[in-house]
Amino acid sequence: MLVRQEALTAKMSIKDLPSSSPLSNANLVLVFGSVRRFSDAKLPAQLKERYPSAQVVGCTTSGEIGPAGVSDDSLQITAIVWEKTLQRVAHVRANNMQSSAETATNLARQLKSDSLKMVLLFSDGLHINGSELLQGFQSVLGDIPIVGGMAGDSAEFVKTLQLLNDTIEEGLVIAIGLYGDHLITASGALGGWKPYGPPRKITRSEKNVVYEMDGKPALPLYRMYIGEQNAKNLPGSGLRFPFAIIEEGKREVEKVRTLLAIDASNNSLTFAGNVEEGETVRLCQTTHDRLVDGAGGAAHLVTGNLENASITQPGLALCVSCVGRKLVMADQIADEIHAVQQILGNQTTLTGFYSYGEFCPRPNTTDSVLHNQTMTIGYLSERL
Repeated sequence: MLVRQEALTAKMSIKDLPSSSPLSNANLVLVFGSVRRFSDAKLPAQLKERYPSAQVVGCTTSGEIGPAGVSDDSLQITAIVWEKTLQRVAHVRANNMQSSAETATNLARQLKSDSLKMVLLFSDGLHINGSELLQGFQSVLGDIPIVGGMAGDSAEFVKTLQLLNDTIEEGLVIAIGLYGDHLITASGALGGWKPYGPPRKITRSEKNVVYEMDGKPALPLYRMYIGEQNAKNLPGSGLRFPFAIIEEGKREVEKVRTLLAIDASNNSLTFAGNVEEGETVRLCQTTHDRLVDGAGGAAHLVTGNLENASITQPGLALCVSCVGRKLVMADQIADEIHAVQQILGNQTTLTGFYSYGEFCPRPNTTDSVLHNQTMTIGYLSERL
C-alpha cells in the first residue's frame, strides 16, 4: 500500500500544485473540501488529469482533516495504490430520506462478495437517514465493517456535494468495497459527551423525526432547554446540544444523535439517525478535554485491534469527526487530530473530514452504526 497526499490551502488553486502528482498511478483518490471548492466545474477534470488511473471519490465537509490538523475551505487529496487489495466502487442517487434503506440495499448487492473485508461509505449529509442507510447495507452484507460519513457544508445546512470521477452532485451515496486477505483493517469510535438534565421519553417519532417527548411537542421543549439565545440560531446551534440515547443497563453513552433540521409547523426535530419511540434521551454537554480524550480513546481502540507489528508499517487512517465537536473546540480543534496522530504514529497517514454523521462499528465489534458527535477512525493497511 502506497499513500501520498497533496493539499490546497484556502488561498491556493489547483494550479498552484506541482505539475505532476505525487502518485500518478494511484487507483483510489479520496478528496475532501468545502462546498466552494466542489462548486468549481473544472475540479473533476483537473483531478482526473493528475490521477488518470484512479477512481476519484469525495465529499464536501464542515472542515478538512490532514496531517497538519484541521483546515477550512482547503482541498485535501489522498492518493492510494493498492498493491494486493481489490476495490469496487458503486454509487446511487437517493431520492429522499425515506428511501435510505432501499438505496443501501441496491448498493450492497453490487458490492457483495465472500472476499469483501470493508466498505468505505460517503453520503449526502442532509437528505439521508444514516441509521436506515446502514441497516440497508447490513441486511445484505451482514457484519462487514463500514466506515465513512455524511457530507457537511460548514454547518450551513443548505447543500452538500459528493464527487465521483467526473460527477459532482447532491444526493449521492458512494460506496467503495475493499476485497482480499491482504487487507488489514481496524476501527475505533468514541465521543466524550456526558448527558445532563432530566431524562425524556420519546412518545411520538417516525424514524429520525421526533414529534413528542413525554407527551409534549418536541421543538418547544428542546428550545426551552437550550435557552432563548441558542434557540434563535436553530438548527445550527443544535450541534452544540445533541441527544444522548440512554440504553437500559449501560453506563456509557454509545449512541448520540445530532439535530439536522426543525419544523415549526409541526414542532418536530429531525436528526441524522433514528430516535425510536419508547427510547429515553437526555441532552449532552462536553468540554475540550473530554473530546480530546475521546479522540485519543478511538485511536487506542484501533491499535488494540491490530497486531503489534501491523501499526509499525505504512497505513491510512480515515478520520471522520462531527461538526459539533468542531464548534465546541473552536480554535483548538486540531488538538483531537494531534492526539490521534500521536497514538497511531507518523507512519500512519491521516485524512478525513468533519461531518453530519459518522459511520463506524461500535467499539470492539464489526457492528457498524451511525454515530454523531464522535471521532471515528477507519484504519487501512496491507499485508504484503
